[in-house]
Amino acid sequence: MILIADSGSTKTDWRLVAGTEILPFKTIGFNPYHVSVAQVLNELNASALKEKSSLITQVYFYGAGCSSTEKSDFIKSALLQFFKNARVEVNHDLLAAARATCGKNAGMSAILGTGSNSCLFDGENIISNIPALGYILGDEGSGVDMGKTLIKKYLNKELSSNLSEELEKEYSLSLHTILNAVYKEALPNRYLAQFTLFIKKHEDESEMDELVKICFQHFFDLTICKYKNYKKYPLNLVGSIANVFSKQLKEVALHNEVEIGKIVKSPIDELVHFHTSN
Repeated sequence: MILIADSGSTKTDWRLVAGTEILPFKTIGFNPYHVSVAQVLNELNASALKEKSSLITQVYFYGAGCSSTEKSDFIKSALLQFFKNARVEVNHDLLAAARATCGKNAGMSAILGTGSNSCLFDGENIISNIPALGYILGDEGSGVDMGKTLIKKYLNKELSSNLSEELEKEYSLSLHTILNAVYKEALPNRYLAQFTLFIKKHEDESEMDELVKICFQHFFDLTICKYKNYKKYPLNLVGSIANVFSKQLKEVALHNEVEIGKIVKSPIDELVHFHTSN
């Protein structure tokens, strides 16, 4: 049996390939910057994967935060403890995006989900990558970025009164709850990213539409437009934010003279095809 995983900061999509049958599973995200080995093992033991673990012979895991050998080895060590009979391969989620959208062809690929990242891909390897700096220093255009921008506007009284009132009512917001969630509670990136649901709900409001476009323009300014000959390649994307806000994304891309190629909400099914068609 082959197990393939696409792990973001929020959730992990798993697909178990057993002959002609493909079984889906879900767990929390296993970003090595945010979870411990114990948390990974506890989550896997509580999942439906536990009863299949001894039958799995190969695991292909793609994860946010797994760009360095140190971090990928951290996740690999946890997975090897759980999947005791399997050979485990851990790669960065950016390679998952490239393989899912470009296959074995050269192109430009990016992630716009809870976080963001991008690369140039030669059909086999990532050949150029503007470093992703995470939700505090980077993640432009991501769910975190949009949520953070919305909350700052709310706290600075820059939102229209009707949107501020709806935001307060829907999320029971106060300065204390926001600061506590961002600076004291675990996983502030997920807390901030949740506000994209509110932004989507009100995207017909000009200030929400503009907020999305501003965040996407920062993404282009600080990542996409820094690649040499970036206008030469179509930009392929994976992630919930790229999918949900595709209208604004295409408008901003057009403004920057970039062609949008494939947009995939989740790369997992494309990864199954990649690993089972070789």
